[in-house]
Amino acid sequence: MNRESAPARARMPDIAVLEPAASLTAEEYALFAQVGQMRRVDAGERLFRRGDLGTTMYVIAEGSIDLDFGDDLTTKRLGPREFFGELGLLIGDHARSADAIAAGDAQLVELRHEEFQALVDRDPALVSHFLRRAIMRVVLNEQSLIARLRRRNLDLQTALDTLRATAHRLNQTEELTRTDELTGLCNRRGFVAHLQHRRRTDQPKNRGLLLVDCDRFKQINDEHGHLVGDRVLQGVANILRSAAGPDDVPCRLGGDEFCLMIHAEEQAEVMRMAEFVLSTAHALHQMQSTVPQIATLSIGACLITPEHDWDDWYGLADAALYRAKRLGGNRVEWQDGALAPV
Repeated sequence: MNRESAPARARMPDIAVLEPAASLTAEEYALFAQVGQMRRVDAGERLFRRGDLGTTMYVIAEGSIDLDFGDDLTTKRLGPREFFGELGLLIGDHARSADAIAAGDAQLVELRHEEFQALVDRDPALVSHFLRRAIMRVVLNEQSLIARLRRRNLDLQTALDTLRATAHRLNQTEELTRTDELTGLCNRRGFVAHLQHRRRTDQPKNRGLLLVDCDRFKQINDEHGHLVGDRVLQGVANILRSAAGPDDVPCRLGGDEFCLMIHAEEQAEVMRMAEFVLSTAHALHQMQSTVPQIATLSIGACLITPEHDWDDWYGLADAALYRAKRLGGNRVEWQDGALAPV
């Protein structure tokens, strides 16, 4: 099949379709071989490195040479009659754009300025034709390189956008796993994660804990259905959310059990917050119609000590909460560090 036929061209990369041939004609090669200096290179021998300044052009007589352009650009392998390094000859002290390495044992024709001048003297028309082709090849090579760099930058930008979108989705997914779907408060997992973060940073000191439970919640569900029960839970969540300061953490632990960790240094501060939550729920409960929108609450309160962990704090608040429930609900009970008998 003819080398310039459509199927062959379609399989080549863009630069191969547009680029003038990198090989000399038989007439050109004969002239270059007569004038240039023959040089033998061994497999793996490096003729020059990328960035080296060069003033020499090479034509391959036998074997092959690999041009490694670095980064993620494709290595180009050249064979007999193909030439490279022409910019070093035409421009002088030109920085090489690739590493040139012998793919195997090879024989090269080496041309410096004096040999190239001899070419011009012998056959100026032939050399002029070669120069036009070589210069056009350099221009198209640079244009192709620019286009590839633009495509690479576009691909990189697309990859970065994809990574950002993926990270955003992962953050959203992680946030969802730490958030209670019904109330929008953090769930138990989110609350534990917050405590772990506190321990890594400033320790959970100067904190108080309220453990909150809805009074007769099962009865509300049984008499009015789960949709009404859900609205009651959302009502409790709204009270805790509105009471919480910027450094406080309201949480739905599960079912009708909530907690609120607040900044507090003494019992009086914790009890003031507990009384506010309790009285707000009670006032709303007094105002509601036959279908409940809120329930009265039982609250267990305690101070948090950084030398203990969540299970200890929960045990203190839960003991107080149990007393509040046993005494009829709609009340706050306090628990000191030493657990009192229930």
